[in-house]
Amino acid sequence: MTEQEPAIAGATGNVNPSERTPAEKSRTFSGILINTALANITTSYLWFALTFWVYLETRNVVATGVVGGAYMLLIALSSISFGTFVDRYRKLAVMRFAAAFTLVMFVLSGVMFLLTPEPALLDLSQPWFWIFTLIILAGAVVENMRNIALSTTVTILIEPDKRANANGLVGMVQGLMFIVTSVLSGLSVGLLGMGWTVVVALVLTALAFAHLLTLRLPEEVQAAASDAQGGFDLRGSWAAVMAISGLFALIIFSTFNNFIGGVYMALMDPYGLEMFPVEIWGAVFALGATGFILGGALIGKFGLGSNPLRTLLIAVAVMGVIGAAFTVREWAWLYIVGIWLYMALVPVVEAAEQTVIQKVVPLPRQGRVFGFAMAFESAAAPITAFLIAPIAQFWIIPYARSAEGAQQLKPLLGEGTSRGIALVFLVAGLVMIAAALLAFLTPVYRRVSNSYAQAETQTQDPDTQDPDTQSPRQGAVTDLS
Repeated sequence: MTEQEPAIAGATGNVNPSERTPAEKSRTFSGILINTALANITTSYLWFALTFWVYLETRNVVATGVVGGAYMLLIALSSISFGTFVDRYRKLAVMRFAAAFTLVMFVLSGVMFLLTPEPALLDLSQPWFWIFTLIILAGAVVENMRNIALSTTVTILIEPDKRANANGLVGMVQGLMFIVTSVLSGLSVGLLGMGWTVVVALVLTALAFAHLLTLRLPEEVQAAASDAQGGFDLRGSWAAVMAISGLFALIIFSTFNNFIGGVYMALMDPYGLEMFPVEIWGAVFALGATGFILGGALIGKFGLGSNPLRTLLIAVAVMGVIGAAFTVREWAWLYIVGIWLYMALVPVVEAAEQTVIQKVVPLPRQGRVFGFAMAFESAAAPITAFLIAPIAQFWIIPYARSAEGAQQLKPLLGEGTSRGIALVFLVAGLVMIAAALLAFLTPVYRRVSNSYAQAETQTQDPDTQDPDTQSPRQGAVTDLS
């Protein structure tokens, strides 16, 4: 056992793998998954509503781009800490802390909305808008700590050969979250206003927190022994990733879809809100999000194949094709179909990365690895959002709406008020396609693919495992070089 490969706390009293049957553990996982879905619905509901409200009141894509980019940037900056805490403390304790913190932040946002005149909240030159937004962002961002903890509970509760299916179910539930929040957020902003939307979010958050207090995870009798230090173990997170050659490359592969995700973050809602009323747009986005459920359900049923990394890159390339094509004409049906197809592929990308990490990273380090991956991947979206929002607002959109620009873009993108946004989507999609295809040609892709196959073989044949460095339930510490 080397210095970089600590012993796994598998049957040493930290995690008790034999306390209950796989069926009983699966039911516990389902309870945790459903509760996390409820919590994500509440935070996304308020987050979506904030984005809709800001654009409808300001008609400024810079505002939506900055708000969306700030959300992803905060996730990027905080995910290392989230992963550190997940490694150092029991998973349910981490989830309960995150739920309580989110509830407090939403209460503060409600108090501020009640005490501050709405025109002042919408004045981007005043601090009140940014303080109000930051409070909501803080509550929504901390909720992501639960998602990291959820990924580690897959390792604790689900047998290795079923983890890809479990990760697919996670994607399916996230798709349901998109549907519910899209419909509720659009209806809330359009019919109730932002004030009552905050009240609804508060009630739902409190209910999810109360339900979380009823859940138990007897397999984790105490936090697994970990070398995590402090509250922001960047050094340990980096060491955990680099201890396994090729793991950093996997994270980079998974980041590809986040670059185009930043473009969507800044411009998808403005494009949709130019095409539909806010009440209808929420329902339209919900319809598109049903693809998320189908994609997750298919993974839950059939898995990801023998090489999840290959599946990931194929999905990213297809997402690029969709991103380049679904706004080539300002047709509502084309936009809806494009969103649906894109959403169907998102669970594939996320589940593929999670399945590989759960296979090759030991449990005491998984929190930091998932946190590092979330930080790295989340940083891609705000970079593109912050860059593209002002470029689109001040140059591309005015150019596309000018007589000369409209005439030049007409053969390629047709006519319409949102041809500038369509041009951005087209270029972003082409970049995604090129990046995914180039990744297939890299030596790292071949090494990681071969090493995953070797780890899978070791899991199926316990006699080949080294008891000092791995546990059949928790994934092998594999050399991907």
